Amino acid sequence: MAVIKRVLCPRRLRKVPSQFSWVDHRLVRDRHLCRCSHPALALYLFLVTVCDGQGLSYYSDASLMRLLKFDPPGLARARQELIDAKLIAYQRPLYQVLALEAAAPSPRQVQPPAGLSDPGVVNSPGAQPTPCTSPQTSRTSPRTSLPEPSEPTRLDQILRRLIDSAQNGGAS
Repeated sequence: MAVIKRVLCPRRLRKVPSQFSWVDHRLVRDRHLCRCSHPALALYLFLVTVCDGQGLSYYSDASLMRLLKFDPPGLARARQELIDAKLIAYQRPLYQVLALEAAAPSPRQVQPPAGLSDPGVVNSPGAQPTPCTSPQTSRTSPRTSLPEPSEPTRLDQILRRLIDSAQNGGAS
């Protein structure tokens, strides 16, 4: 069955702001996201959001740890994971979000911490989280219900912190 796309909330239609950053669709299509843990993806989202047109940003470790609720080893692991995935380059104090390579190699399975699953998919108790699937499978597989809007996901919480930080001039 084909899905007919329609605007669900016209009053909240997104507009491109004057300070705009983008997220490349190939992160999903070429399965780059499947190669990274949730903490690494949180760091990547932050860097994509704050970088300039060349992909550069210079948030300090202290600011990143405070804003993303990382400890020093957690930040180091997330950063190294993104470097290994060839999504960022880092040379203290600069981060550079890199252009994506043509296609990601076969993804490494990353298991979420106990009790966490894909926030976009509701798993029944005891069910295993659904791993990333091939593009052919993901287009034809039926989706289960999404969480209620009143239940903020981890991504919602990270985005809220990013917005609050940006409004308060968060770079250091």
